[in-house]
Amino acid sequence: MKSSKRRSNQTQRIATALGLLCGTSLIGGPARAAEAAAPAPEKAPPLEKTSSETPTDYRNWFDVSVGGVLLDGDKAQYQHRYGLPGGAFGGVEDFHYEQDVGKKGLFKIDGRGIFDNDDYSLKLELSNPDIGYLRAGYREFRSWYDGSGGYSPLGNRWFSLTDDELALDRGEAWFEGGLTLPEKPELTFRYSHQFRDGRKDSLIWGDSNVPAVRGIAPSFRDIDEERNLFEGDVKHRLGNTDVGVGVRYEFSKNDNSLNIRRRPGEAADRYLTQRESVDTDLFNGHAFTETRLHEKVLFTTGYSFTTLDTDISGSRIYGDIYDADYRERYSGQQQRDEGFFALAGGALMKQHVGNFNLMLTPWDGVAFVPSVRVEKRDQDGFAEFVETNVGAGPAFASTQDELLNLRERGWLEVSEGLEARYSGLTNWTFYARGEWLQGDGDLTERELDVAASVVDLFRVTDDTRFTQKYVAGANWYPAKRLSMGGQYYHKIRNIEYNHPADSTDNVPPSSNRYPAFITDQDFETDDVNFRVTWRPLNNLTLISRYDFQLSTIDGAAPGLAGIESAEVTSHILSESLTWSPLARLYVQGSINYVWDQTDTPAAYATPGTNLVANAENNYWNASALAGYALTDKTDLQAQYLYYRADNNENNAQFTQSYGADAEEHGITATLIHRLRQNMICTLRYGFFKNRDATYGGRNDYDAHLVYSSLRYLF
Repeated sequence: MKSSKRRSNQTQRIATALGLLCGTSLIGGPARAAEAAAPAPEKAPPLEKTSSETPTDYRNWFDVSVGGVLLDGDKAQYQHRYGLPGGAFGGVEDFHYEQDVGKKGLFKIDGRGIFDNDDYSLKLELSNPDIGYLRAGYREFRSWYDGSGGYSPLGNRWFSLTDDELALDRGEAWFEGGLTLPEKPELTFRYSHQFRDGRKDSLIWGDSNVPAVRGIAPSFRDIDEERNLFEGDVKHRLGNTDVGVGVRYEFSKNDNSLNIRRRPGEAADRYLTQRESVDTDLFNGHAFTETRLHEKVLFTTGYSFTTLDTDISGSRIYGDIYDADYRERYSGQQQRDEGFFALAGGALMKQHVGNFNLMLTPWDGVAFVPSVRVEKRDQDGFAEFVETNVGAGPAFASTQDELLNLRERGWLEVSEGLEARYSGLTNWTFYARGEWLQGDGDLTERELDVAASVVDLFRVTDDTRFTQKYVAGANWYPAKRLSMGGQYYHKIRNIEYNHPADSTDNVPPSSNRYPAFITDQDFETDDVNFRVTWRPLNNLTLISRYDFQLSTIDGAAPGLAGIESAEVTSHILSESLTWSPLARLYVQGSINYVWDQTDTPAAYATPGTNLVANAENNYWNASALAGYALTDKTDLQAQYLYYRADNNENNAQFTQSYGADAEEHGITATLIHRLRQNMICTLRYGFFKNRDATYGGRNDYDAHLVYSSLRYLF
């Protein structure tokens, strides 16, 4: 539920955008949005033209368009998938005007305004390479979300929000200027105001108890965020060294909430609202140098210092509506949940980062790049709140405890890198790279029951981290029309945890050791890929690629020896084709198959129930694009898209079913006609079909897209 203040702010932003775009009437629908609904697999080659018209160098243009969608099925899912409203839309798709100012100056205006999609922009620029530039602009666009929850085949259970067509508007108003006088320091300044406003879905779903407990009830996040940034930089050349310094100041305010409904339609039906407000102040100072020590030696350095100060507030309250006031028992309903209110606190972070890089080219075709990075970070934070808990009926006795959490954390990381390249052999390029990181950190946690003067938790955790990554690869060009490439990398990451002080040492693991279970974690990844580009004919190009990745995760806990907790295997096969059999015809196509599986011993820990299942994420993607020049002034294009995933395993008897089972088709036909040399008309029709068994067919839709545009160049 948006407040009247938020609606007023949104109205003001829309009015501002429309005012900035005065002089451009909103009479059509967006080609960009329609193209987003059917993206081309890659840029198509231009069709050959035989017109005798003499081309004119037009510098300015004005595009208007209009379109709409006829929809049968789930409107929210279509809008989320293609980023288009499920109805009429249109406006000024693109407007560009530029004019010379003096001998070297240039003034430019770019604009866009699409109604019913909250898609507006305006950019103004005045520049002169011998003096500098001034730029200002405004941009706003909308992202659509589907607010539906999960689906359980057990009892064919499905819940939806009152309105699951959610949307989040993002925008920015900005100004920047630069002074670029010859032989003088280059000065730049930028101010930006950014915002996010609206609603989006969340995967933190609520629960239902009919016929068994499953977390499938939909939830959503209410977003209201603003951010202001000020940036200033100075760059200058001193001898053989480029030097730059800069500052950045940022302050922001986030007032968000997570809204969950629990046990909808049951006697224990209740609404949860968790408010999450964060105010931040950030300051950053940075500097860099780039020095040419020798024609074969380049040395660069960089340093950054950042402070971040945050204040938090919020609550977690259950009631008979979203955003309810706290009451021990509301309207005689049952409340047996843990919540909190009167949250107050914050954190302070200080970070230092230094980079040092050297590039050596001792011989032709040989290059070495050693580098070192050092990061030191310290954080202090606290939070105090009143914890609430209402017990089970019939008494529904309530308790309130004032708690205080304190946390201190710091770490130091040093990473080194070495890269080598060799291109001294004809038609060959070799490269190798090694990266190493060593880190040490400490974390102190305290949790106090203020009223009872009791220490609920005191824990000190030390950790050490070591990461290695090695990359080797080569590119080979055995023939003019044939090139090959291959790459392999191996990555190891080890983290060890030690607890020199822990108030839960004598508490059984089933009680209160969280999150101190793990004492050691090892991550290991191997990845190899090959690619071949072959052009057997002048008008035919084939690109093939294969990727393989294997990752393992090992862990250890107190009293438990190391064990492999997961193994992830991925295969990706892809093939693309570009063919121009005739001067007026081109064809493009691509197909991809991904085989991705995660195995874990937990899947075999409860035989006969599959309570924890191995995860699969296998799917097909395919696309085809063809274009034909019907006449010298008319082109016809057609495109087809396909997606298929079949990974869902009905395990609803024991737990929530996971894995996608969906099929999607999309086809578009586009006619482009040049009415005159400076006037181009486009007509497009698209049909999109989605079948999603993962959600019991509730996200299915058939959509017809119709749209036209007109471009005028001048």
